[in-house]
Amino acid sequence: MKLAVVGATGMVGEVMLKVLAERNFPITEMLLVASERSVGKKLSYKGTDYTIIGLAEAVAARPNIAIFSAGGDTSLEWAPKFAKAGTTVIDNSSAWRMDTDKKLVVPEINADALTKADKIIANPNCSTIQLVMALAPLHKKYKMKRVVISTYQSVSGTGVKAVKQLENEMAGIQGEMAYPYPINRNALPHCDVFLENGYTKEEMKLAREPQKILDDRSFSVSATAVRIPTSGGHSESVNVEFLEDFDLNDIRNLLNDTPGVTVQDNPDTNTYPMPLYAHDKDDVFVGRIRRDETQPNTLNMWIVSDNLRKGAATNAVQIAEYLIENRLV
Repeated sequence: MKLAVVGATGMVGEVMLKVLAERNFPITEMLLVASERSVGKKLSYKGTDYTIIGLAEAVAARPNIAIFSAGGDTSLEWAPKFAKAGTTVIDNSSAWRMDTDKKLVVPEINADALTKADKIIANPNCSTIQLVMALAPLHKKYKMKRVVISTYQSVSGTGVKAVKQLENEMAGIQGEMAYPYPINRNALPHCDVFLENGYTKEEMKLAREPQKILDDRSFSVSATAVRIPTSGGHSESVNVEFLEDFDLNDIRNLLNDTPGVTVQDNPDTNTYPMPLYAHDKDDVFVGRIRRDETQPNTLNMWIVSDNLRKGAATNAVQIAEYLIENRLV
C-alpha cells in the first residue's frame, strides 16, 4: 500500500500523519508531498524521517491512494493527474464536493456508495461532517423537513495564519491578520467569502452538502456561520423540524447507538459538549437535547467536534481504510 499525503506540512496534514500513526494505517511506502518551497525538507512519521517531494514526482510514483489537504486550486489541477495515473484521490478541499460525478463521503453514512471507478472522492466540509453524523440516524427514523443551524467555529478552521492572529492578540502583539477584524474577545459572522445571495460560502456548503451525503433533497438547511476565538473545535446550535413526532429518550438512544457519536446530555451535572472536551478526539459529541416548545415535531441540540480530526483528517483516513478493507484500491 503506497500512500501519498499531499499537503503534509500544513495544519491538517500534520493531524493526518498523527491519525494515520494512531490507527496503524497499513503502509508499505509513504510519500510526503508539499509545495515546491518545502521540497527537500524532512518530516518524521512513526520515528522515520521522510524527504518531502513535489507533486510531479508523487504522480510519477503512482501511489495507490493520495490524501489531499492542499487547497482547492491544487486539487483541481493535480487530483485528475493522480487519478489518470491510477491513484485514488481523497480530497479535503471544496473543489470536488458538489461535482455530480464525485462522491461526497462520510464513511459511517454512505461509504457503501463507493466503487473501484471512484478515483476522486470528496471529503465534506468540517462543519457538515459533524452535523450529518448527528442528523443521519434521526432523519432515517423521523424524516427531517427543515434544519436551522448556527455555527461557532474555531480559528483553526481558517488555518495557521488565523491561529497566529488569535495568539498574537491574546498576547497583545501586533501581527499579520487573517481576518478583517480582531478575533480575540470578538465573534465574526463571516466564515469564507460572501456570495451574491448574502450568505457565505461556508453557509452554502452547510445548506447543500448534507442533501448530497444523505442523497435526499426533501429537507432544507439554513445556516449562519460564525468564527469565535477558540483555537480548535467547532460547535453548532441545531434546530430540526421533523415530519413525524419523536420521543426524547428515543432520540438519545438513537444517537448513542450511532458509531462515532457520543451523547453528553445531563443538565443536572452541567454535562454538555464543549470544544475543550472534544479536542484531539474523533467522536462527534451531542448534548442540550430538548424540544423546541414553539412548534411541533421540532428538536434543539448542540453538536461539537474536533474540526481537524473527524472534520478533516480522520474522516479522510476512514475513507482510505474503507477502500482497502473492501478491495476498492
